[in-house]
Parts: sequence; structure tokens; C-alpha cells
Amino acid sequence: MKKHKLVIIEDHPIMRNGLSNYFSKTGRWQIVGTAPTLQEAKTLLTGKRTDVVLIDIQLEDGWGLDIIPWFAKQIGFAKPLMAVYTGFDDYSHVSTAMALGVRAYITKNQDEQELENALLKALAGETYVDDTALFLLDTFKNQLKLLSKREMEIFTMVKEKYSNKQIADKLGISARTVENILSCVYDKTGVRSRFELERL
Repeated sequence: MKKHKLVIIEDHPIMRNGLSNYFSKTGRWQIVGTAPTLQEAKTLLTGKRTDVVLIDIQLEDGWGLDIIPWFAKQIGFAKPLMAVYTGFDDYSHVSTAMALGVRAYITKNQDEQELENALLKALAGETYVDDTALFLLDTFKNQLKLLSKREMEIFTMVKEKYSNKQIADKLGISARTVENILSCVYDKTGVRSRFELERL
């Protein structure tokens, strides 16, 4: 039986070794390599052929998802499936990962068997988002429907990286009014910061 090739990018040594051991013991996977940091991951992936890259978002030296655009630019052969296994279960991280082309998003409250099932489904052509993350996506879409027309205008402009002053000038309102409306947007969407809002 042909084994699926897997790279694991995970900064926690117990988790990294545990995942590596689990997938190796199934007999269905070949571990091409593991890495705890973005820098080591880039070294590992350069010139390596793999079917799946499994990424944790929070790494020792940065944001795990940054490996995806780098990989797209650096690697000439067929792009592997990108999957996320992470403790982040907020809308911002889920939506950003999916926008970057992640084919499977699994939160760490799911066990290794569920993780493997997700990867196999993604390899079969499906896009897999676990129930926790899927609930967040659906909930946020419903929350967006609660925004007024003006709130949606400002929400959209923040996503386009306009400053409060630029938004105020463009809409003909005061910067203070923009701040007040943004507070309502935060309350209705559950987003905690402008940074998160920009990444949605």
C-alpha cells in the first residue's frame, strides 16, 4: 500500500513527537520530517516532496500560516495539501487559514483519529473544517447580518486597511464617530481588536 507523505510543523515537542508516532504506526503515512519553527520548516520543505503539510499556527518564531505563501513562491513541483491542527478556534484564524488555501482545519480538541480522518478526506478532494471551527464560521456569518449599513461600510473599509481618519474623511463623519461605530462592530461580531478585524 502506498503511504501518504506527511510533514509536521509543530513547536510543542510532546505534541510533535506524539503526532509523528501516531501517523507512523498506522502504516498509512510516511513522516518526511518534522519542524518546530518556520525557519526549520523552510529548510525541511526545500527540495522535499510531500503530500500533506500539517501546520500549527503558533510557532516559536512566528505565525505558522506564513509558510503557505512562502511555499507557493519557492517550490516548483506540485503543491501539497495544507492542513492546520491548532488550538485557535476563533473566526479570524479559521477564515484566514481557509483564504490562504488550507484544505483541512482541525482544532486540538479533536483527537488523532479525527485528525487523520480529516486529512484523508482532504486528500480525497474534500475541504474539511471540524465542527468547532464550522460553528464559528456559521455564527460569524449570522453576526454580520446584524450590522447596520453604516457599520458594514466601516467594517469593509477597515478590512481594506483604511485608518479611522481616512474612513472619516471618505464618509464625511468625525473620527470619533468612526470609533463609536467600530465599538458596535466589535460588540456585534465578537472580534476583539482591529488587527483581527483586518484579517477577517
